[in-house]
Amino acid sequence: MKNTIRFDWAIKRLLRNKANFGILEGFLSELLGEDIKIESILDSESNKQSLDNKANRVDLLVQNTKGELIIIEVQSDFMRDYLMCMIFGTSKLVIDNMDAGMLYSKVKKIISVNIVYFDLGHGEDYIYHGATNFIGLNKNDQLHLSKQEQLMYHTDKIAKIYPEYYIIKVNQFDNIAKNTLDEWINFLKNEEVKEGSHAKGLNEAKEKLTLLKLSDEERKDYDRYIANWRDNESALLSNFEAGELKKQKEIARKALAKGLSIKDVADLTGLSEEEIREI
Repeated sequence: MKNTIRFDWAIKRLLRNKANFGILEGFLSELLGEDIKIESILDSESNKQSLDNKANRVDLLVQNTKGELIIIEVQSDFMRDYLMCMIFGTSKLVIDNMDAGMLYSKVKKIISVNIVYFDLGHGEDYIYHGATNFIGLNKNDQLHLSKQEQLMYHTDKIAKIYPEYYIIKVNQFDNIAKNTLDEWINFLKNEEVKEGSHAKGLNEAKEKLTLLKLSDEERKDYDRYIANWRDNESALLSNFEAGELKKQKEIARKALAKGLSIKDVADLTGLSEEEIREI
């Protein structure tokens, strides 16, 4: 039995505590490749109690090595339309952090970090990064900032102005840590810290995110969360299997209509001959 708490639950319950900021700071520093310092926790939707909620995230106001303030959104949820949820989250943060009369040049940079424990999109990697660039339709050149714009935005790249997205597909990780960021991904997936791990914040996570350190109330809440998570995972699997069976039967109907034998249709669809006779 694993003694370490699932990271997605810890984000909701424990990592918003200032005493535990070092854990998130370590994870975000490894992901973004620079030292991150959490200044405060902003308004959060992570205090909801079930997996049925539309959002399950923590919004952080952090500071990078350049002294720039960045809003980072860490999400972990099960949603069919999750990619659009990411857009909603960043758009809401832009609006919520603008004051009346504020210049557009003062809009805060947003980085959306999305930790997903389900199959999102189609791709072979387990960490994806998205940024906005503008490419000419005729010249195929990339639009760059002018010198004046670079001074105004304090960057030389347009992509650094607009929201950036990271998607970590936890279940697609191959369990082989090739670098310190992979050590964190392994922890996200397997709730374990291997001996010799050097990733920032990871040993602190091992020390603090243990079942033995939970209060009775926290342990009960954690057990409920895990039970709900398993029920939700089971429901998703059942719905997928039902959808696959429906497709197989539709293929079988079309094959029978074209005159294929029951045996050939069974070989084609994987259905039993008895199931095909019932169609």
